[in-house]
Amino acid sequence: MISTLAFRHLWVKKRRSAFLLLGFGLGVGVMIVLLSVGEAMLDQSRDIALVGGGEVTVLPQGIDVEAMRTGGVSGMFFGIDRARFLTRQLLGGPRQAGLVRSVAPAIEGKLLYLRKNVPGDAGAVAVRAGGEIPSRAAAVGAALDVRGGEWWDDPRDSAWIAPTAQGLYDELDRFHLPPTPDSTWGEWQYFNVVVARDEWWYVTLLVGGELPGGRWGGQVLITRRGPDGRYQRFAATVPAAAVSLDTARADLAVGESSVRQRDGVYHVVARAPGAAGAAWIDLEISPGSNRYFPAVELRADDFLSGYVVPGLVAEAKGTVCVAGRCRRVEAAPAYHDHNWGVWRDVTWEWGAARGASLALLYGGVRAPDNAGATPFFLTLVDSLGVRQVLRFGAIRYEGARAAADAPGVRAPGRFEIAAGRDADTVRLLVVIEDALASRVRAAGLSRHFLQMRGRFALQGRVGGAEVSDSGTGFFETYVTGASLR
Repeated sequence: MISTLAFRHLWVKKRRSAFLLLGFGLGVGVMIVLLSVGEAMLDQSRDIALVGGGEVTVLPQGIDVEAMRTGGVSGMFFGIDRARFLTRQLLGGPRQAGLVRSVAPAIEGKLLYLRKNVPGDAGAVAVRAGGEIPSRAAAVGAALDVRGGEWWDDPRDSAWIAPTAQGLYDELDRFHLPPTPDSTWGEWQYFNVVVARDEWWYVTLLVGGELPGGRWGGQVLITRRGPDGRYQRFAATVPAAAVSLDTARADLAVGESSVRQRDGVYHVVARAPGAAGAAWIDLEISPGSNRYFPAVELRADDFLSGYVVPGLVAEAKGTVCVAGRCRRVEAAPAYHDHNWGVWRDVTWEWGAARGASLALLYGGVRAPDNAGATPFFLTLVDSLGVRQVLRFGAIRYEGARAAADAPGVRAPGRFEIAAGRDADTVRLLVVIEDALASRVRAAGLSRHFLQMRGRFALQGRVGGAEVSDSGTGFFETYVTGASLR
């Protein structure tokens, strides 16, 4: 009886019946889609090729998430450059302390080949391996299910996440060996110190040549700009037998001169003769907390250029002397960087400055036969560390002024940089107040290397907030002949 009534109702009320059937069909279709999505999410959560834990997964820019899903993290063959810097400062540092509870770096499904250390066994076994910091993995809910024994942080894990001051600056400032011996290889520690408004010093301890087994040695270079505006140069050449460097630490000895880093404080001693007599400095240089920039390397064929800034903002105290006349230095503004690489016909643009609240650093290397192809960067740093890293393509130099120690060579009177990253943009204006020119001969070309001192003004917008600052800094560029590049 019920079936007969239902059929007659459908037959008599055709339009109403069709509408009801359509609604029922749509409801069933939506339910099927939702169940399918839920099943897919459940399958993904069980997928061994996906990284689990936490609320946000950080990947390199441009990664296709669907490709990651189908091929897995282990199939993408990517890494994140400067992961320690990201973990310690950009993501896990004080700037994000109110937003980020924990950062857990991980390597997932890395392809490795193992070979037994047995004579006559030439076979290799392919394995998949992963790496995590146990305490951090546990903090984001992705700890391993250990069925026996213990799995917890060892000293190397702790040093990776939160190194001591000694460990951090040794890691940043360690020395390198060239991939192959090269007579144009050079590596140096550089410091500048402003001992008074009208007096500053450049100090470089350098090693170069065919390290480690060929012909190589060291140099100590000191330049003083005196209150009278004149420059004094001092230089000492040291044989390889009197040079000691460390590929695991910041320490360097070049004859009687040396750099020693202990608990985040650099003890710099440098001696070199000059026309005005011998120069001697004995300084303690203390980098500001979080005021560093991580190591960056550029590689192309046999070209290599590396750069790191352990002390973008630092203070110096100690003694500086010329010809036996010494003065005491206290709380003097200072800067420290470290460079290494092959310097065959290489030029660069560089600048570092500090204002009331911000410090800035910009730079870029022009490699041989690749002029203009290397993008330049400009980074802003405050008391919490790196605030933003922006890109720019060129520096607009204007005007001209005389450069010291090179009659006829003209330095720029001012320059401007416009840099951006996504919605962030800044404009840097620099007025040059002093310049020193040094003759450089390479590959048959005659250039002058300019070391300049000037005042800057910075304006722009970063992270949705207006930024504005001004101050002083040091800047470097090259000119060919008597004209600007």
